[in-house]
Amino acid sequence: MNAHDPKAGSLEQRLRAIGAERYHDKHPFHDMLHNGRCTPDQVRAWVINRWAYQAAIPMKDAAFLSRCDDPQMRREWRSRIEDHDGGVDEGGGIRRWLKLAEAVGLDPDYVASGRGVLPATQFAVDAYVRYVRDMPLLQAVASSLTELFAPSIHERRIEGMLKHYDFANTESLSYFRKRLTEAPKDVKFGLAWVLEHADTPEKEDAACEALIFKTNVLWAQLDALWGAYVEPGRIPPGAWRPGEGMA
Repeated sequence: MNAHDPKAGSLEQRLRAIGAERYHDKHPFHDMLHNGRCTPDQVRAWVINRWAYQAAIPMKDAAFLSRCDDPQMRREWRSRIEDHDGGVDEGGGIRRWLKLAEAVGLDPDYVASGRGVLPATQFAVDAYVRYVRDMPLLQAVASSLTELFAPSIHERRIEGMLKHYDFANTESLSYFRKRLTEAPKDVKFGLAWVLEHADTPEKEDAACEALIFKTNVLWAQLDALWGAYVEPGRIPPGAWRPGEGMA
């Protein structure tokens, strides 16, 4: 993807091909999770570590907005923060994630504290926030386009968890149900913006590299989970250990 190849098709085709090859729905941890083969503690480890990513999303988007001098762009983008943070009383995606944490037996305050997150998870999340904060706006927007592929993984997750796990119900899975409508709205704007502004071969390549970077961020988080809680099961110092942070 470093060199522009006119035979690779349109930019949208190239972006979708990246997702088909690299999106983290291909990771074996998700295969375990969606097919009921995760132990309760492996599910808890996933909830704790995914929290670090969820909590960083509105901070990433706030960093993006601080660099954006187009009011219309800010109006479009700020709904992402509202979706995750919500209002003072009802909360948003972050609060819905803590409902999932509670459902799997974790103390929501422990999860929200960020204690127990794997070092590699935190490094990946921090790298994503810095990327959006520091890179040109084109790459910052393009890195969000993993949302092109998110609804399908949420649908499989809802179906698989309802089938295989006792904790799964309408309330505990409300985060994923809500994203089925939020993500397509976000990505419609983001994709159109990238396709309009990536108006040279070099910018098309930059957009593709940004999306590859983001798929790597997501994949690295699951690799960290696999190494710590599946195989070889080597939990690094300071990371969550089964039995800690329970409700």
